[in-house]
Amino acid sequence: MQKIILYTIVIVFSLVTKVVAQEKTFEQQAKEIATNIEMITTEEKNALKKEVEAIDFQVKEGKITANKAKELKLKIAEERAKNIETKVAIEEAKLAQLVQDKVDGKISDSDEKSKRGGTTILLGGSRNDSIGKDRTEINIAGMKVYRGEQDKIERKSKRTTSQFVFAFGLNNVITDGENLEDSDYRVWGSHFYEWGVTYNSRIFKNNNLLHAKYGLSLMYNNLRPTDNRYFVKNGDQTDLVTSTVKLDDSRFRNVYLTTPLHLEFDFTPKKLSKDGTKTYFKTHESVRLGIGGYGGVRIKSKQILKYEADDIKVKEKQKGDFNVSEFTYGLSAYLGYGQTSLYVKYDLNPMFKNNNIGQNNVSLGLRFDFN
Repeated sequence: MQKIILYTIVIVFSLVTKVVAQEKTFEQQAKEIATNIEMITTEEKNALKKEVEAIDFQVKEGKITANKAKELKLKIAEERAKNIETKVAIEEAKLAQLVQDKVDGKISDSDEKSKRGGTTILLGGSRNDSIGKDRTEINIAGMKVYRGEQDKIERKSKRTTSQFVFAFGLNNVITDGENLEDSDYRVWGSHFYEWGVTYNSRIFKNNNLLHAKYGLSLMYNNLRPTDNRYFVKNGDQTDLVTSTVKLDDSRFRNVYLTTPLHLEFDFTPKKLSKDGTKTYFKTHESVRLGIGGYGGVRIKSKQILKYEADDIKVKEKQKGDFNVSEFTYGLSAYLGYGQTSLYVKYDLNPMFKNNNIGQNNVSLGLRFDFN
């Protein structure tokens, strides 16, 4: 998960950097390149100085001869000179491209930039469409870039829009013949996380109430057993047994790749353009109710145990199938306002495929649909 999140951050950062760079003037970008060249030269010279001092110290300590030191100094001087040449060549290529872009009219002067209105960066969603005629808005959470007020209105009013979804909350298991009060798992210590991308399609052309919501999500279901217990696979059965050592943490995690599908009721009213000639149907700006389900496959199962042995802290990771069902499917629903909803989901399939007593995963938490 950490790698996937890192890749997502890199993509978003690259998108922001690219758009912001387009808003800089020719003079600003040229100055940055000149500064980079100066920094490259300074850094390489400082590094060379330190390496030479280190070689001189070795001569003083009698570890190498003066002739060997001379040979090493010549070698590192050539390497540093080559580094400067390579790195400066890259910056010079950037400068040449910058000049060409200026000639082609792709880069503005400072006066032209002020007319465009600049760039706004948002971490979350915004219901305000009045961003300025030619102003750029970067919505990081929604992973979208709007170039001007009209572009934002039209793209948010499309019949099919996309959202980045993140959900988290409490996770537990419903066991046949028991209730949650008698659960074998810590209520506040067991959690779920879900994140993914969804598409929202308005079903009727001229009515905004009904939408089909579908996409792809990663679901992480974590369980923390009570009473110093952990899972043990015994043939086709998976048992919850008491540990012989005191466990500081016992956590069981199942990860699924799922396809959620919901019928969404969106009560966002239609809007008219300023001149009253065009109708816009927008989403995620009022009460929303989603009813549906999901289906998917298990990617992995892992158990994490933490304890102390002979005053040494131990973190043990156990990977395997643990007889967990390979496929998951269930019911889910959400109710909320705007981009925030109360979210519940329930697995219809048992967590363990062969256990004598059926146990079904259930989750309750908050869901964010960044439009």
